[in-house]
Amino acid sequence: MAKGVAPFDGVVDHRGEALPVLSKSSANMKMQKLLNTPMPSFDKETPGSPFWTKLAFFLCRRTAANQFRTIEYSGMENIPTDRGSLCAAWHTNGLIDPLGIMLAHPKEFVMGGRHDLVTRPVLSFWTRRLAVQPVVRKAELLRGGCSEEEATNLNGRSLLTLATGIASGFGCVLFPEGTSHDLSHMMRFRTGPMRTVLAAAAIAKSSGKKCPVMQPVGLHFRVRHHYRTDMWVEFGEPHYLPEDDIPEDLIKAVQKREWVEPPGDLVRSLRDGLRPHLTPITPNAPSWDEHGAYHLVAQLESRMKKQPLNTWRKEVLAARQIRDRYQTEPEGEDGKPIPAHDPIVNLAKDVHLQLEERGLDGRDLDAKGKRLRTGNPLHGIGFGVKTAFMAMLLPAFLLSLSPQLALGRFLGDRTDEGVDARTTYQFLAAMFGSVILWPIMALIGASILWLNSGDISAITSIDVRTMIGNESIHHIASFVLLYVSMVPLFWASGRMFGLWWDGYVDARRAFARLLARGTYKQTLEENLENLKRQLHTSHER
Repeated sequence: MAKGVAPFDGVVDHRGEALPVLSKSSANMKMQKLLNTPMPSFDKETPGSPFWTKLAFFLCRRTAANQFRTIEYSGMENIPTDRGSLCAAWHTNGLIDPLGIMLAHPKEFVMGGRHDLVTRPVLSFWTRRLAVQPVVRKAELLRGGCSEEEATNLNGRSLLTLATGIASGFGCVLFPEGTSHDLSHMMRFRTGPMRTVLAAAAIAKSSGKKCPVMQPVGLHFRVRHHYRTDMWVEFGEPHYLPEDDIPEDLIKAVQKREWVEPPGDLVRSLRDGLRPHLTPITPNAPSWDEHGAYHLVAQLESRMKKQPLNTWRKEVLAARQIRDRYQTEPEGEDGKPIPAHDPIVNLAKDVHLQLEERGLDGRDLDAKGKRLRTGNPLHGIGFGVKTAFMAMLLPAFLLSLSPQLALGRFLGDRTDEGVDARTTYQFLAAMFGSVILWPIMALIGASILWLNSGDISAITSIDVRTMIGNESIHHIASFVLLYVSMVPLFWASGRMFGLWWDGYVDARRAFARLLARGTYKQTLEENLENLKRQLHTSHER
């Protein structure tokens, strides 16, 4: 767990369940600034500023391409294009969760989120231009961050605004759990998303538009807080709303731009109806160790069938089948998954922990699943080539990206919001650092080349001062050209670092397999043989 995570302070909701512990940022409520949050506009292409929205998503895509080793989206054909949609997903990776959904969704988004998104330094510059609407959670209210009247007014305005955007045909993403977390299964659902989409349906009906849908989304990360991990975003079948059950008083209220709470029984029915749509497309395991066991069995069975799981998506789908096979009772009375007590799962969990101890997993087994694979020596050549290119670009990388890397690591490791917020800080440091630092670093880099033009000319026979001409205006143009060329050079060094890091991680895993000796190796192979035998027996029944 990240350093400085706040301990549970004993505050619970009306059901007696623990409320999310407030971080320093979420506890610092600036009510006047929240009330002055810019409102979105729904009569143009984007709810927020078109320029800043396009720029923000351009930067997000460039950063995501370097943040993740692989990115895959599926199920976009399930998203209705003739109406708005409220995307709902489990919430385990901070701001990366909505980002992954919005980058794949075909529509522009009206956005809402925790109140401090619009008051934090730097981040608020962007969220206010994207017209992000602040929401006060029950945790802030019950811990005295604001009065109930203030929370009701702000939330009513924000939820009505989001509902209007959804009814106007835009997309939106809200998380029913209400907070990002480290669990391997979903928490109890809050009602905010359900109330919002019902209000959106009322607005749509009052204006003769098609009612929006709730769009279940599966978010899958191999190791969510690791740099260059794998991500798969899975859009499920849309969950249509009970249009005929929307009361007339709600429709009349939204016509007057007033927030009225939808009927409680309708909200609860929608909440309870959404959970079965979301549960299957989450890990839904009682622990991460059991989740790892499902993935290990999936890898073993893929070898037995000679059908390799060569993508993260294939592995998730295979592990899902294993989970559904052994989880005879997916959820207990408290909504939490019940551990599978099958001997195969228990043994797979032991093997998973053995592998995890060395930083390995099911991908590191040989083609027959009997032992650790040896690896291909030719891959070492590829890593050597990547290292050579990285060495060539190292000065540009150290100048441009090393400050962002250090800042992201520092903030991610010291956040008081848990491991699930670590990738958020790394992502923000990478994206905002590029915008803020690169113009300055480009000036430094161009100046270094300019001041050392004599040495560069002696080595390369290229005089950077006179490469355009000998007049003063030519010298100025040469410097401007050097300055501008720094940006693609910085970008190339970042991309090369990502590829080099992939090679480094692969090499580290190869050495871990190679150095596995003695009792560890013998015990692992015995456990694998025993597990395969039990799987064969199970399949023959």
